Amino acid sequence: MGVVRQCRTCGVEYDAGDLPAVCPICVDERQYLAEDGRQHWVDPTEFEGRIDVIEREPGLISLVVEDAPGIGQHTMIVVTDAGNAMVEPPAAITEGAVAAVRALGPLRAIIASHPHMYGLQSMWARELDAEVFISSADRQWLGAQPDRVRFWDGQTDLLPGVVASQPGGHFPGSAVVHWGGADGRGVLLSGDTALVNPDGATLSFMRSFPNHIPLSAAVVERIAGHLERYAFDRMYDNFGHSIRAQAQAAVRASAARHAGWARGDFDHLTGPG
Repeated sequence: MGVVRQCRTCGVEYDAGDLPAVCPICVDERQYLAEDGRQHWVDPTEFEGRIDVIEREPGLISLVVEDAPGIGQHTMIVVTDAGNAMVEPPAAITEGAVAAVRALGPLRAIIASHPHMYGLQSMWARELDAEVFISSADRQWLGAQPDRVRFWDGQTDLLPGVVASQPGGHFPGSAVVHWGGADGRGVLLSGDTALVNPDGATLSFMRSFPNHIPLSAAVVERIAGHLERYAFDRMYDNFGHSIRAQAQAAVRASAARHAGWARGDFDHLTGPG
């Protein structure tokens, strides 16, 4: 991994020596170009914003970036006795934030739930000597390949007791991360495979959130079935929203609601035909 530039709109890193004419992630139907319809590249070393470090619960730390390029994902760091895992790498990096993450213990793994969340994963991995996990199904979206990368399919252990798997949906390789939690009741980091709604109690399932492209009933039922392999009381998405109790039941109910509307079960509630 050499010098990188990042797309101002999505925040994803690219090899500065091989920049595409336009960011492939942003011209895809799930994302969008800048308002002027042009591609804008930025130098991540010129970032002048801040990165806040926030404890979400024991063993779970969040990095929240202010005034950075990109979509604005909230990074989650799972802290364990065997080392730590970073989920959704930030689209910014500072010496202070690197020092704060290093102080939590050795960072063993970095993983993005899907390509929109790649951020500056190569730069973070180099600074903290971590391995980057990339879903094989989504490797075509890499704009800069990290020095240490592991391509994976199906399910993989990031750390003892911290497991990533691929329910797909938003992207073919879209991943979630499960951790037992400091209290043993289970935590799911869902990315936006299942995005927490403003009510803090239900979830949405979409191919594209900004462009409002839904997933089918069959796919949402498949995702919910996949998540049944895990026991979890709490869940966090990739934008700072969470369900703090009975999250597994919320997944079941929300998936059933989405599938019912997508199938047309509730068309009678929409007005005269």
